[in-house]
Amino acid sequence: MGFLVNQGASVHIAQDTMTAAYRRWEDIEHPRAWAHTVASRALVRKIAFAEEQPAEQVPEPTSLLARPDAIAEWDRHDLLPVLRSLPPRQRQVLAWALAGFTPAEIAEHLGMTVEAVRASLYKARRTVAELLKEREEGQ
Repeated sequence: MGFLVNQGASVHIAQDTMTAAYRRWEDIEHPRAWAHTVASRALVRKIAFAEEQPAEQVPEPTSLLARPDAIAEWDRHDLLPVLRSLPPRQRQVLAWALAGFTPAEIAEHLGMTVEAVRASLYKARRTVAELLKEREEGQ
């Protein structure tokens, strides 16, 4: 969940990913990497094909969390607003790094070169450092 939230996703993508994992469990060799890859691709598809469709009623809260309002507590974490301000690719690569993956692993799972991953990580970390410094100076 934290991995997906760091990338700007909803709990629905996590639920769909876990459902797919359950259905293919016998075929999955590296469950953690598989789930991260599937969830990342689902998020990219969602962003690429997003169409705004207003809803008359707000859907019921998800049952993935013990308390449906617990997701709001994640928004209070200092890093989330900073991550949301990053460009999508930098946010995605940084989320993978925060989840413990190396640049080589990230490159393999996202179909990028290791150099491109390192460049995105460098830019993301530099931007995060600048934003945190600005926040500290503004307080």
